[in-house]
Amino acid sequence: MDAHSLYQKAYGEYLSRVKTQFNQALTVMMLWVVVLGAVFFAQDVLFSTQAFAITPQSTAGLIGVLSAPLLHGSFEHLASNAFAFLILGTLAGSLYPRASLIAWPVIWIGSGLGTWFISIGGHHIGASGITVGLMFFLIGQGLKRRDRTSMIALMMALFFFGGMVLSVLPREQGISWEYHLSGALFGLLTGLLLSSQDAQAPKRLYSWDIEEHSAGDEERQTELEPPSPQDVPVLWRHHPATGRKVIVFRRPRGN
Repeated sequence: MDAHSLYQKAYGEYLSRVKTQFNQALTVMMLWVVVLGAVFFAQDVLFSTQAFAITPQSTAGLIGVLSAPLLHGSFEHLASNAFAFLILGTLAGSLYPRASLIAWPVIWIGSGLGTWFISIGGHHIGASGITVGLMFFLIGQGLKRRDRTSMIALMMALFFFGGMVLSVLPREQGISWEYHLSGALFGLLTGLLLSSQDAQAPKRLYSWDIEEHSAGDEERQTELEPPSPQDVPVLWRHHPATGRKVIVFRRPRGN
């Protein structure tokens, strides 16, 4: 089987695996959006939203580190985060399933703790810390891996949500830039550190790659092959009459 056929076979298996992971990731993200919607319609009816928000530098407000991503201030707020989860979460889960399983809780907890620590007031709710974290997670993966698939995912993320990059700055009243900044830092960190958790797409081999590969194998085989007995220098031999060892020096043949 030639190099092209091997590449086509390996890439086909990779695409089949990504397709399966895509279906799983999309299903999980749709269920997650349903959960966010159910919590949104229950908040302020069954429980107080403010009681479960992140309140900076308040011991009681630490509960919001876990609960704040489930809460939203308006339907528009919920819809924007839900759309981001369907795109960014599905991309991350499709291409980097193992890394995503680790990155998701790190971004969730890290973005909340960062907001609690650096913010100077207010009550922070919403899943935007996680969505921004997923965006920067994809950026980190693309920068570290730099293969075709990761760069396509990065370009898609930037196309849909490029504005998230600037959301980490204090620009608009009522938007928690602290939440976004904390999520971005932990997303980028996990993207860079977890880039080796998932397999990369197969690399296409060209004719010159195969020639270099073959030449390298031949050189390594030559280096490891022991010399012939005639080429081994003689250091001593037995004298035929006395039986004593006589030191001699003989250079290998051909030198």
